[in-house]
Amino acid sequence: MNDRELIGRVLAGDPSAERALYDAHVDRVFRLVYRMAGDLDRAQDYVQETFIRGFDRLGDFRGESALSTWLCSIAISITLNGLRKVRRFNERETELDDGLQAGSPVREADPDLKVRLSRAIEALPEGYRTVFVMHDVEGYTHQEIADTLGVQPGTSKAQLSRARARLRAALADFARD
Repeated sequence: MNDRELIGRVLAGDPSAERALYDAHVDRVFRLVYRMAGDLDRAQDYVQETFIRGFDRLGDFRGESALSTWLCSIAISITLNGLRKVRRFNERETELDDGLQAGSPVREADPDLKVRLSRAIEALPEGYRTVFVMHDVEGYTHQEIADTLGVQPGTSKAQLSRARARLRAALADFARD
């Protein structure tokens, strides 16, 4: 059964069609969200919110793009908003130990490449990070990214190029070690 038929059945109130639609798209949405959020619990929450919002707005789906593209655009919006909330919360939070060591310099051991890469990706601006994760990690095409984010394919390509350049710069000193 294709997405169009499933959507019609979901809108008619068929719970088995809801489950089939969910099952058909949850893996791809979860992979994308998990890569962006970097945390299993947050990713599960964001995916759940994506499908709740998607089912609530299914009647608004016009079919101009694939349903998976539409769901991924909802997922990206929810994930980015959720990550902004987490970031704002973390910026307000102060570690108790930070106050005790304010006068003494702290030396951190050089983390391995995986940790450095993860931090470098997290430090990318949202647009760059989103395109990088979608293209280089999840394998979306530039056209799929453009459809999902509502931008031109050239914008996706440019943001990917800039993201890669920033990652190279952020990891350059690691490569020399």
